Amino acid sequence: MTAQTAVANTSNKTVTYGGTTYKVQELSDDNFAVLLEGVPIGRIVYSFGSAHGVPEGGKLGEEDLETIGEAWFAALEG
Repeated sequence: MTAQTAVANTSNKTVTYGGTTYKVQELSDDNFAVLLEGVPIGRIVYSFGSAHGVPEGGKLGEEDLETIGEAWFAALEG
């Protein structure tokens, strides 16, 4: 199993992961929606020092969302 890398672009509010670009929309401090073609597919929440993924609709699993979230929150801090 190979780990996929997520690349965040805070200027465009996107994260590219697994060959797909997801839009990231702020809901509140440390709470963001992840959208695919304008449809919410999950949320990423930063708490206790790490990203937590909350899947919605079955497009991505929790681990994938956490990978996207880690890239996103690292880019925001950097």
